[in-house]
Amino acid sequence: MGLKEFQENILPIKNRLFRFALRIVSEPVEAEDVVQEVLVKVWKNREKLDEVTNVEAWCLRVTKNLCIDKLRSKHKRVVSFSSESPETLRISDKGANPYQIASMKDTFQYIQDLMNRLPEKQKAVMQLRDIEQLTYKEIAEALDITLNQVKINLFRARKEVKDQLVRLKFVEK
Repeated sequence: MGLKEFQENILPIKNRLFRFALRIVSEPVEAEDVVQEVLVKVWKNREKLDEVTNVEAWCLRVTKNLCIDKLRSKHKRVVSFSSESPETLRISDKGANPYQIASMKDTFQYIQDLMNRLPEKQKAVMQLRDIEQLTYKEIAEALDITLNQVKINLFRARKEVKDQLVRLKFVEK
């Protein structure tokens, strides 16, 4: 992989890697550090990447592992995600009044808070599927788990978030 391939194939996914890292480490500066480490690691291993079938999934796995290493090294527990994600919410304001937009943003923020409380695998799977729009297969490769584990974790994460929303009457049963 040369510089051109790196720019065309790896740099476009850096924002996805950042959002994923941010979900795990909770701090934008740490997430940026992780992404930078991932990009350096990719560049250093660029000759071996021809053997990798899905480079994006490999990058996501490296990101996850570096985030976990960072959290372990600081002996800190992830309590909540930052809501300062660059892609936090895109609301189409066509036909929506300011009250509706504010209400949607509040609901989205609450969903993010609920996601923060999920177990680590459920959190990661939900982030990659519902926010990053990865396929089940891509998630399985990225997290190094089976397709069944992806489906089970996603089902449980969505159910928990929905149950909490129903409990607080954000949505109907």
